[in-house]
Amino acid sequence: MITFDPPSLEKQVADLEERMQQPGFWSDQAEAARVSSGHRRAKRRLERYRSIQAEVEDGVTLLEMIGEADAEGDDEAEAEFLAEAGASLAATLARLEQLEEERLFSGEYDDGDAVLTIHPGAGGTESQDWAEMLLRMYLRWADSRGFEAQINEATAGDEAGLKSATVTIHGENAYGLLSAERGVHRLVRISPFDAAKRRHTSFTAVEVSPLVEEDVDVEIDEKDLKIETYRASGAGGQHVNKTDSAVRITHLPTGTVVQCQNERSQLSNKITAMKLLKSKLLALEERKRAEEMEKERGKLAEIAWGSQIRSYVLAPYQMVKDHRTGYETGNTQAVLDGRIDDFIHEYLLAMAGKE
Repeated sequence: MITFDPPSLEKQVADLEERMQQPGFWSDQAEAARVSSGHRRAKRRLERYRSIQAEVEDGVTLLEMIGEADAEGDDEAEAEFLAEAGASLAATLARLEQLEEERLFSGEYDDGDAVLTIHPGAGGTESQDWAEMLLRMYLRWADSRGFEAQINEATAGDEAGLKSATVTIHGENAYGLLSAERGVHRLVRISPFDAAKRRHTSFTAVEVSPLVEEDVDVEIDEKDLKIETYRASGAGGQHVNKTDSAVRITHLPTGTVVQCQNERSQLSNKITAMKLLKSKLLALEERKRAEEMEKERGKLAEIAWGSQIRSYVLAPYQMVKDHRTGYETGNTQAVLDGRIDDFIHEYLLAMAGKE
């Protein structure tokens, strides 16, 4: 069970600030980045708590003013104070929800940006179309949160949809939030590509990695890399800016593949692709550590990486259900339009309860 403890946060902020002021603090760039990230996260939580505390105190004052206006029979003033109190309460509740969400993040990279990669499973056009639907869902979700989404690569399917897509999403806690989406997403619907109008099931995998900074230490041997260049060919429109200098990098020991085709030059695409590769290799190491911890506890993780996490059923009935938490909704269109925060929140709460 996670609790919010302001005195503990104050001590944590003070301790981290003391470490940051020590001579030679920046000599170890990786450690300095971790400490700075922890300081930033703790300080932000503390500032939000203090801000909400001030808003609550203002609300109490407003309630007192409403009581005084009522006692004096000043209906106009009372109505004005009531309207102000209502608006203030709504704003405070919204900030409390944000604070509630914030306390669910404890990972080293949770507060940073994310790399989202979408891969359709077997099924050809059906799965590729489902991949494009998921990309649209995540782009709309990012927009609704005020995040910036940048498509690094989107390879068009043979007939429709996408063979693959990689997006970097910039925003507060983007990685912490999107880590809840990692896994296989299953779609059941009447196929628009089937003349017989039969029901089809499609699978698409979503990978999520933290977008690492340049100074994060991820060991990569140039000999382990296969670097290819090719002419970009994407879905067009909103999905990709076509260039003649796309770059694909394969990390041979792990089989990890990254692509970038949205930058103007081959060099820029290579730099971005290397950053994406670092992010994926870092996520792979995090996964290995998590699996080892589960083995030491004598059990495998209940939510295995790459397992089916959610079903989106459009026929014969309408339902989206998360198999990890049991949370479901019948408003499938809203979910496909990017309203996935409830699914994310339920998953984060479930994971927090296991700590």
